Amino acid sequence: MRRALTQSAARRAALFASGAALPLAFAPFGYWFLAPLLLLPMLLVGLHTPPRVAAQLGFCFGAGLFLSGTYWIYISIHDFGNAPLWLAVVLMLAVVAIMAAWFALCGWLLAWLIDGRPWRLLSVGPSVWLLVEWLRGWVFSGFPWLTLGYSQIDSPLAGWLPVVGVYGVSMLLVASSCGLLLLRMPQARWRAGIVVLAPWLLGSGLSQWSWTEAAAEPLAVTLVQGGVGQERKWLPEQFQPTLRLYRDALLAARESDIVIWPEVAVPSINDRVQPYLDLLQSDLQPGQSLLLGILERELEGSVEHIYNSVLLLDGATEQAYRKRHLVPFGEYFPVPAFIREWMRMMSLPNSDLSAGAAEQALLRTTDGQMIAVAICYEDAYGAEQLYAFPAASLIVNVSNDAWFGDSIAPHQHLQIARVRGAEVGRYVMRATNNGITALIAPDGAVIDTVPQFEFASLTVPVTPMRGMTPYARTGNWPVTVLAALIAGICIRQRRLSLRR
Repeated sequence: MRRALTQSAARRAALFASGAALPLAFAPFGYWFLAPLLLLPMLLVGLHTPPRVAAQLGFCFGAGLFLSGTYWIYISIHDFGNAPLWLAVVLMLAVVAIMAAWFALCGWLLAWLIDGRPWRLLSVGPSVWLLVEWLRGWVFSGFPWLTLGYSQIDSPLAGWLPVVGVYGVSMLLVASSCGLLLLRMPQARWRAGIVVLAPWLLGSGLSQWSWTEAAAEPLAVTLVQGGVGQERKWLPEQFQPTLRLYRDALLAARESDIVIWPEVAVPSINDRVQPYLDLLQSDLQPGQSLLLGILERELEGSVEHIYNSVLLLDGATEQAYRKRHLVPFGEYFPVPAFIREWMRMMSLPNSDLSAGAAEQALLRTTDGQMIAVAICYEDAYGAEQLYAFPAASLIVNVSNDAWFGDSIAPHQHLQIARVRGAEVGRYVMRATNNGITALIAPDGAVIDTVPQFEFASLTVPVTPMRGMTPYARTGNWPVTVLAALIAGICIRQRRLSLRR
């Protein structure tokens, strides 16, 4: 009994440790080659343990992954959200537990469908992993952070992103890892070797292919990083200096075609600063466009709606994009009324922003370029943005990653934005409050960036693009349907074997 308990504890610790090490494959570390190796413990669990045990060990793997990879949730809730220490810890651990539950499901399905038969690993492993990741990305609003495919933006597998998207890359990565396990079988070593190497070799070849092309001459774009600390952003004495800072940046960019400010760069509601917006309109040069983040108020009868918006000013007109995918417990609070009242009494944030329409008119610059906008972490929901293509020739992502301090979160967020550009073959112009502001190429490469936590203005040439990648045409449906079909066949075979 003592040996069994010791072995059980050791296995849990090993799975927790392998999950906790997996963020090393993501930004800012970038050790993408570790991903297929660190997946091996999860796959071994699915191959050699009963479903109930595999679920427990899968939970340990997921807990390690999200405790190590999203510890910054504590920073945003406690350090900048001013929540009590105990509440910040409870909320962070609740997120970790919920995400770990998905890996418990993954472990159970792997073990139940593989049923100890090694060759089933090749079909069951990639399909189950993809389906669980995909469900994790949208069920109950979803949290697609640390989706495995993001870790491969700098690897040969990145060539697959315009073809199968981030979930397809996850599937290929898991398939390669499954092949590594099967290399232990001498009678099938060459076939396993093909499974291991083919995704990487084909991805390297696909990376040489250009799916989109230039639609116009390069534009001069200025990305402004305000560098206003989150602890000062909403202070009354900081308000006027912030307005001056951004206006001075606009006046210094008179030669730029497009100027972009971060999420809620103007820390106010639009109707309270209308004279300032009018002043900005008069500052703009002929043919120049300014995109700025601000809160936007709309009255619908007696109901007030506040939106997290990006306005486009062109000297004469005003267009707006309203954030669609809001952050739970940041921009809306899915809690009962009595908890909301307690939060109000504790002087904690408790009011909800309103979500914009699922599909909105694209922002149009004075020279006719159409811009797809993603505010903050809604760029993690790539499929929701595909309606904008092929009309959109440029992508803008504005964010305020100051909520996460000097943690790994801003680097992870930049990595997500890089994948979005690679999936659709467009430049991504990314402006953040205190980093990481960057220009991203259509293949996901970072062209230029500025240091974090300081004011900076980055002026870069950006080429509008046209055309459609295979992924932009189909989205996630081909890979998810394929995975569902494979899983369905495996489930049917498993049930038939149980009847015999």
